Order: sequence, then structure tokens, then C-alpha cells
Amino acid sequence: MRCIAHSLSIFLALGAATGVTSSARANGIQPETKPSGSAAVKDHVRRGRRARDAGRWTEAHAAYSAAFDAADPATSTERERAELAGELGLCEVALHEYRDAAEHLAKSLEQREALPEALRRRFEAGLREAAKHVATLILAVDPPDAEVLIDGKSIGRTARTYTLFLEPGQHMVRARAPGCQDALHTLRAVEGAEHEFTMPLPCAAASSAKAASSAKEAAPTTPTPVRASSAPRAQAPSPWASWPGTLRITGIAVTTGAVLGGGIFMIRASKLDGDLSERRDGLTRGSTPSSSMCWQAPQNSPCADLVRLRDARNLSAGVGTGLVIAGGVIGALTAASFFTDLSFLGPTRAQGRLHVAPVATGREAGVSIEGLW
Repeated sequence: MRCIAHSLSIFLALGAATGVTSSARANGIQPETKPSGSAAVKDHVRRGRRARDAGRWTEAHAAYSAAFDAADPATSTERERAELAGELGLCEVALHEYRDAAEHLAKSLEQREALPEALRRRFEAGLREAAKHVATLILAVDPPDAEVLIDGKSIGRTARTYTLFLEPGQHMVRARAPGCQDALHTLRAVEGAEHEFTMPLPCAAASSAKAASSAKEAAPTTPTPVRASSAPRAQAPSPWASWPGTLRITGIAVTTGAVLGGGIFMIRASKLDGDLSERRDGLTRGSTPSSSMCWQAPQNSPCADLVRLRDARNLSAGVGTGLVIAGGVIGALTAASFFTDLSFLGPTRAQGRLHVAPVATGREAGVSIEGLW
């Protein structure tokens, strides 16, 4: 009898439950179910798009932020997460939250190859706009596993090089790593500017390794045979090296000066010869010419000027000819030195450079040589 009553109660309970469920379905009430991660992300994205198209940027920002937080790497692709980060950054640009916008847009554009071209252009334009209102910091740290803190707040990731966005103003950048001394840097961030610097951290491991290396060098060691290194290949000496080169330079300068001076004297002799002929023609005009009428005249005769002109002409011609001949001889010797081996004379390097320049005026000629021997 008890068994029959127990079975009847179970049957009534099942019937009541079935009736409640049927009544709930009849009234259009669905049982509550928790949406999956992918469905939640899609729902947030739909709400974000509607708000964005309507210009409700605060609502769009909240929806895309929820979608970005709900995106699970296990159920979403890198492209989907990059699109969410980019859309979130564009909402932040519209809300003038430029630093967060630059961070999200830069993160999105790390996957620029996976983004459609239209989206990539929108995100790049948004990043350029955000970068105008913040300072960009390109920071390199060594060792690369050091933790970086901006104004005491960790940036939450490690890398060898960082691209960070800072509000304009004064900031304290700190890097720390186990076994290393902290590195500090004070930065005055300028709006729209790009700052770049490196923060090396002195580490105890490096110091101990250096000390061990020094101890190893100080300890006595068994000498090891040293291999004779191959002799460096001899190079042909420069024709300007050592004191023969100095003599060559001097020879070229003297040759140039002598020939130039000789030419000047010969030109002067030619001019004096013309003057002499003109005056002689003036004295002999209207009289019987004689080859010795002036050359044998006394000092107080009218022909005395002709005698002086003749002597000056002969002197200039002689000096000019002598200088030209001397310059030719010195030039020939200088040229021959380039084809002669002077190593047996024991060359030594000149103590300094020489500056040689010919000097000529209307009345004299010479060579200016400056330097050390």
C-alpha cells in the first residue's frame, strides 16, 4: 500500500513539472541560457555598429570594448581581434581619448596584412589623427626581459623595443629586471613629437662574469706556443713618401719657378730690344748709319742711353736663358727620380708637409717654400 502511494506522488510531481514547462512555452517564455563567447562577441559587435552608425559614440565604445574583452583567442581569429581593436580605437578618437585610441589602433595595425584594405586605411587615418595629440616613445631596453613601468604603472608586456604613446607632459620611465640595477629616465613628452632612447640595465651577472674573467687572466697559466702570423704583404712605397718625395716636390717647384722666371726675363729682354731699336733708328735718322757710331761713343754722348739699354737687354736675355736651362736640367733630374729606386739611401719620413708656390712680380721672380725638414 505504501509503495502504491509513493509511486503516485512521483507521478503527480512529474505531471506538475510537465504542466509548468508546457505553460511557460505556451506563454512565449524561453528558459534562460548563457550565450557562448562567440555569440556574445557578435551581439556586442551588432550593438556597436548600430550605435556607431547613429553617432552614439559612447554607446559604441562600450559595445566594442565589451566585444574586445570577450574575444577569446581560442574562438576568434587574429583578424577578428584586430578589427575589434581598430573599431574601438576609432570610437576613442571620436571621444578625444587619443592615448587609448593610439594604443588600440597601433595594436590593430600590427596585423595590417590580415586586414581588408578599406579597414586598414580607416585605421591608419585614425592613428595619424590620434598621434597628433600624443607623444610617441620608441624605447629599447637591455636585457629584453626587463619590466617597463611608466609613471609607476607596468605596461604589462616585455619586448626589446616598445612603441608607446604618452600624454603630453612630464613622465618617469623605469625599467627593472632581477639581478640588475633599475634604470630611470625622466621624459618631457611633447604633443605630436617622437622620442627615442635606450635604457641599458647594469646586471650583476655581467659584473661577476667580468670579475671571473679578470681572475682567470691574473691566475698563472701554462704558456702556449704562439703561431707565427704571416708577414703582412709588402706594399710598393709611394713615390711621394720619405725625404725623396720631399726632394721631388722641391724639384718640381724649382723647375716651375725657374722656367717661369726665365720666361719673364726673356720677355723683358725682347721688350728692351724693341726699345733699343726704336731709339737707335731715331738717332741715325737723317745721317749715315754706322755700326759703331754709338757703341764706341763716350759716356756723355747722346748714345749713352742706347748703351745702357743694350746692356740691360743682354743681361735679361742671359739670365732668362740661364733660368730656362737650369729649370730644364732640374726638371729632367726630377723626372728621372720617379724611375730610380732610392731605397738604398735609407729613406726617412718627412717631418711635415711642404707648401711650395712660385712667386713672380713685374720686376722679380722666385719660389716660396714653407714647411719642416
